[in-house]
Amino acid sequence: MFDWLQSNITSVIWLLVLAGLFVFAFYLKAKARKYNHVDWGSKKLNFIDGLCRAYCVKFHRLKLEKFDLPKSGGAILISNHVSGVDPLLLIAACDRPIRFMIAKEEYERFGLNWLFKGAGCIPVDRTGRADISFRKAKRALNEGQILALFPHGKIHLDNVQPYRVKAGIKRLAELSQKPIVVARITGVRGQGSVFKPLFLRSETKVIRFPNIGYDYFSQPEALQELGELLLGHRNQLSYSSTIV
Repeated sequence: MFDWLQSNITSVIWLLVLAGLFVFAFYLKAKARKYNHVDWGSKKLNFIDGLCRAYCVKFHRLKLEKFDLPKSGGAILISNHVSGVDPLLLIAACDRPIRFMIAKEEYERFGLNWLFKGAGCIPVDRTGRADISFRKAKRALNEGQILALFPHGKIHLDNVQPYRVKAGIKRLAELSQKPIVVARITGVRGQGSVFKPLFLRSETKVIRFPNIGYDYFSQPEALQELGELLLGHRNQLSYSSTIV
């Protein structure tokens, strides 16, 4: 028996590895089925959605306040942006599929383009051809989809100035005239990094604020106050708006 094991050790190791991979794949499939409750229109994306939710709830111990997403119709979802795990947390916090507006260079990243394309992400060319992206975004909103973006434009920590959000959110809100769902992500470890927080266990929370309407941006300090709210420097906006 010992001689046989010695002569076939490589085969035995491979069998154990394959068995382990099979068990792991079965475990992932079971977790994905348990946590997926949003239909993205394909089995592959639904599987990824389930894994995303399981990862956020179990590893990042996500706590959230229920979003006031409309049952149907388009809406814009905005949040602060502190790490590479933020999009996953927003997906896990929502009971509808959401599309992201992301930088074109990220959209075209090798190995991930298929995922971004399948999830309906809209690439934004920051070199000067943003009009195409805004037209696509408006079309998606008019089709009744939830469109998410980080209005500071990139990872932006709470204590980094300027607090003001970029004007793109104002333009999109006035162009589409859709309600805006406002959220703030807290508790992520390794903030400021894209990849490190993916491997650091956290006590995350997605905090919801009252929705705002597009007319909010008619106020002169709208972008500044919204930025302060997202970064945790104020608890509410001083301007009221009409929810459409």
